[in-house]
Amino acid sequence: MGSYIDSNLTSNERVVKEAQVSWWSQWPYLLFGGLFLLSSLGTLMGDDAGSFLGIFLLAAILLGVAIIRVLTTELALTNRRVIAKTGFIRRDTIELRLEKVEGLMVNQSIFGRLLNYGTVTVSGTGGIKTPIPFINNPTQFRMVVNEFLEDASQFD
Repeated sequence: MGSYIDSNLTSNERVVKEAQVSWWSQWPYLLFGGLFLLSSLGTLMGDDAGSFLGIFLLAAILLGVAIIRVLTTELALTNRRVIAKTGFIRRDTIELRLEKVEGLMVNQSIFGRLLNYGTVTVSGTGGIKTPIPFINNPTQFRMVVNEFLEDASQFD
């Protein structure tokens, strides 16, 4: 998995299940970024450098947002806790010990259902609710966590 989770594992802690951000969840950014990129190439052929630069910059920003979201979001179940990290420059993390996890909720939009991505919300004791958006196959991740939590012998 990513460097954050790997670098924050404690001794005798192992990753049980990892979840990735779905590229499909970024379809609006990829679609419009790609269209603006093609449009910028069209303005370059028309010898309009100013328009090219503006449209190309917009395309780069849209594509960059999608790439950064996919590459900088990490979610994992270990034998001791659920760990999640989002963000590139500004980082948000949650590390919730398994005995404090009350449940996982999955929210999927229509596109999320069709393309198999959604938001996994980890709820813990004390009212902690942390949403981790754009997760690929969120129902499978929830199922693995629930099965792992049911087997009390997994806790070290």
